[in-house]
Amino acid sequence: MDNNIEKHIEEICIKANKASKSLSHASSKSKNQALQLITKHIKKDKNDILKANSIDIKSARENNVSEALLDRLLLNESRINDMIKGLDNIILLNDPIGSEIKKWTPKNGIIMSQTRVPIGVIGIIYESRPNVTADASALALKSGNAIILRGGSESFHSSSAIVKSIKNGLKESDISEDCIQMVNTISRDAVGALLNMSKYINLIIPRGGKALIERVQIDSKIAVLSHLDGLCHTYIDKDANKEMAIDIVINAKMRRTGICGATETLLCHKEVINSILPDIIEKLMSQGCEVRADENIQPLNKNINNATTKDWETEYLDKIISIKSVNDLSDAINHIEQFGSNHTDAIITENATTAEAFLKEVNSAIVLHNASTQYADGGEFGMGAEMGIATGKLHARGPVGLEQLTTYKYQLRGNGQVRP
Repeated sequence: MDNNIEKHIEEICIKANKASKSLSHASSKSKNQALQLITKHIKKDKNDILKANSIDIKSARENNVSEALLDRLLLNESRINDMIKGLDNIILLNDPIGSEIKKWTPKNGIIMSQTRVPIGVIGIIYESRPNVTADASALALKSGNAIILRGGSESFHSSSAIVKSIKNGLKESDISEDCIQMVNTISRDAVGALLNMSKYINLIIPRGGKALIERVQIDSKIAVLSHLDGLCHTYIDKDANKEMAIDIVINAKMRRTGICGATETLLCHKEVINSILPDIIEKLMSQGCEVRADENIQPLNKNINNATTKDWETEYLDKIISIKSVNDLSDAINHIEQFGSNHTDAIITENATTAEAFLKEVNSAIVLHNASTQYADGGEFGMGAEMGIATGKLHARGPVGLEQLTTYKYQLRGNGQVRP
């Protein structure tokens, strides 16, 4: 490993760790004022951010990146406005730090309380989407955590411009600009160095593809909150409403194909293959979506390609969908259990009993009934924004917002008790 890279990583870790001490005690007023100033500078620097993004987009096109991944990378005026709206929403949210989770007095007479506190220093390693830079920074700041950002090489210029705006905002605030740090190299060695900094970092959040997550889980000497790929399913039950099924599936796949909440595999009960699927397939194809399906579905349209086991295992992040016929609810759940990523899965049905069984038995962070998988988004949950969707079970699951970026301590208040 390059000694200069290791030195750079340690330097920013030391700065973040030191800044986290004062940030953990900062008032809600100070943190909200800092976020308002950050918002002001992102608005002011909008053109500079867009110019930086155009450099990343040009480079991505030269490297023949897919249209879906270009969409993840792209910033425009509307998306920057959404970024600003996300920051405004975070300002409006209650500050979780110092809130009391539980309070009780046992027989010993000591008043005991469980209270929310920051985690400390968070390292986030993410790919493609530059808006994560603003979302993650704002969530970390409001929850009293310092953060170290390691974005993907493809979004380096965009992320750098956003961080510059954030730091300019913090310079005018009571909060140290050192609480937001960015790794200033695209070298893969930087990730390895970051994962070794257990002396300074309390939590690593990897957000990206399977290869990134696996590397972090294997190499990290720090606790990891994993955000696995979104191999999301939508299941059309035999009791589904046809028009609803069409609307939901088209939205779940095509609204934005490059996000982790996009449906990648459509499961369809064998009894409604002929009545519901033809219209869905026609609409998908009319929007440029490639359809791959099993032998029971292929006769519906001559342009359907054959699906293989690899398709059931693939997060396309593109205009491609795989469709599988299933015998019943149990068959659908078994498929999701075998091939899913525990991210987000949905059922479309008018049968309440079937819906409840699906919601109870599917072991994913987010399960939906009669709604698009694209609702897997912290903003839609009222969290303002999200660090990502945690697919494990410790210590947070689903959208990671302010509360999920805290831990707790026990505060005991006595009046002279000694233990017998």
